[in-house]
Amino acid sequence: MEYPRFFDGIESIALTDELAGFLGVNENGMVEISYLEIVKMAGHSCATVAGAYLMALKGLKALYGGERPKRGQIKVEIRNTPTEHNAGVVGCVLSNITGATTDYGFGGMSGGRFNRRNLLFYNASIDTDVRFTRLDTGKQIGINYHPGKVVNPTQILMGAMGPTATPEAKKAFPKRFQQMVKTIFENGDKVIDVIEP
Repeated sequence: MEYPRFFDGIESIALTDELAGFLGVNENGMVEISYLEIVKMAGHSCATVAGAYLMALKGLKALYGGERPKRGQIKVEIRNTPTEHNAGVVGCVLSNITGATTDYGFGGMSGGRFNRRNLLFYNASIDTDVRFTRLDTGKQIGINYHPGKVVNPTQILMGAMGPTATPEAKKAFPKRFQQMVKTIFENGDKVIDVIEP
C-alpha cells in the first residue's frame, strides 16, 4: 500500500491485551497499533482521524503514567453524539485502540472476563471532548482536541472543491491535505489538551 512516508515517523501506541494473550495471538499479550493501521481501518487520513489517534496516544500516557495501558480495561466517553462533528469516526478510532465498544463488541467469557461491551459511550455528560477511565483504579483523564490552532481543514477543502477551484488546486489537493495532517502531528502538544481532574 502506498501512503505518505510521514506516517512511519508517528509514534505507535503499545498496549497489553490479556485477551490476545489468552487466545494465543502472541505469548505476552502485547499489542502495538500504528497510525497506518488506524488509517486502514478508517479508510482515510484526515484531521479527525489524526486527532482521535493523538487523543488516544497522549490520553493513555497520562492515564497510565509509566505503565503499559490495558486494552479492554478502559472506559471511553465522548461528549458528542456519533453524528455530531464526526464523533462516530473518533469513536471508531478509539474503539480500535482501546478495545472499548458500545453493545457490539465481544461479550466476554464466563463471568464476563474479557468483556468489551458497554465501555464506549456517546453523548456523555462530560466537560471535555473525550474522557478515559481506568476500570482497575477509577482514574480519569479528560482530553480536548483543537486542530484550529494550527490548521484550517475547511479552507483547504474549499480551495479544491469550491466554485472557484482551479484544476491545479484540485490536483495539488491530496498532498496539501496530507501536509495538513502532518502539521497536526508535528504540533501534537498544541492541539491536544489533557486535563486531570
